[in-house]
Amino acid sequence: MDKKKYYVSVQAGSVLENQGDAAYEFEIFATEPEVDDLIERFGMLSDQDNASAFRAHLPGVPYHQDAEHDGYDYVLTEVYQKLYELGTEETKHTIAGMRAIGEQDRPVP
Repeated sequence: MDKKKYYVSVQAGSVLENQGDAAYEFEIFATEPEVDDLIERFGMLSDQDNASAFRAHLPGVPYHQDAEHDGYDYVLTEVYQKLYELGTEETKHTIAGMRAIGEQDRPVP
């Protein structure tokens, strides 16, 4: 399958074909199945966000001892890993600079 350029917003959970349709943070080259996988991950991220919303109102439980937040962090890391794999050089550089996917030992390109 041919890869096409897409514009991705993690904040909005969107994958766009047209650069001017909305704000975006990253550019990727992906096949349709890869885009579908990324959109599915955004759905999982939204589900995890909703699951952790209730917990946010309980001040007695620290963030690092909360399974709902752990799930959100795990899925968010998966999203950034996928974006890194599919990303342009600029996208890879940005994500590596964020230290979002465990590439702390990898030099920033």
